Amino acid sequence: MVRALSGFTLLKTTPKSVFAALLALVALLPGRAQPAPNYAGPVVAAQLAEPQNEETSGLAVSHRTPGLFWTHNDSGGEPVLFALNADGSRRGQIRVEGVTNYDWEEMASFELDGQAWLLAADIGDNFARRPGCVLHLIAEPDAAALAPDRELRLRPAYSIHFIYEDGARDAESLAVDVRERMIYVLSKREDVPRLYRLPLAPAPAAQPAAARFLGPVPHLPQPTALQRIIKRPTQGYLGWPTALDFSPDGTLALVLVYQQPLLYPRAPGETWAAALAREPVKLTPPDLPQAEAACFSTDGHSISVASERTKLLLRYDRR
Repeated sequence: MVRALSGFTLLKTTPKSVFAALLALVALLPGRAQPAPNYAGPVVAAQLAEPQNEETSGLAVSHRTPGLFWTHNDSGGEPVLFALNADGSRRGQIRVEGVTNYDWEEMASFELDGQAWLLAADIGDNFARRPGCVLHLIAEPDAAALAPDRELRLRPAYSIHFIYEDGARDAESLAVDVRERMIYVLSKREDVPRLYRLPLAPAPAAQPAAARFLGPVPHLPQPTALQRIIKRPTQGYLGWPTALDFSPDGTLALVLVYQQPLLYPRAPGETWAAALAREPVKLTPPDLPQAEAACFSTDGHSISVASERTKLLLRYDRR
């Protein structure tokens, strides 16, 4: 039998169309994620000068003006976005007209089709009772229109009203993937946070968009039994996510939990849900009382972190 098959090869007898299909299938399979780059720090980057921003809950870099940051207050604050220079000094502010700040807990910035955008995420829901949440999309203005002594008034280009497909959730973490034209939201007040996704596009006026459940994010730091009893935000709830961002090149997800930034490398072709299901790389905990805001720089070479109850801006730098 062996002699009879001598000279027989799979390559000679398998149609080329089958090999083409196999190669196409292999190309679709996710590759292996590279190790997370090393980020050193944190170092104090600035003392934030904005006097009205007492509860920094969102942080984003400008995609229009280098060295500019955007931030805001959370629940009870005005519907205002604060512009700050890299040294923490005031640059100006935008009052978002026609909307309220029910509980703004996160913001994002991105560039899409040649336009720089700011996204204010009204997604806080401490008791998971809201009938829906809303995201406000604002075209980022030219920095020349900003001034420390006056307020720029802008209306959202559009707002996205949405619901979670499996019931109300509290969340403070949101990121935009411009390649997918999708928005990702990570829930907060759960032992195992849940990742959701919805389109980066206006929803029909009569019907909210649906945030679809993608999977759990299971490997976040957990408090000890004693820390659970204490119930201080930075100890009793260590595993609660407070910020989310994606690196500009799409290879890293950044999740901030109280007291610590976490990095999740993503392989080529891999979904964010798969990347976030793995063990994260833990960065050095910052000395902040309640870290709630974080973002990548526009080149991905640094990570900025801010906190409620302090006006410090900390930075991690890629080595």
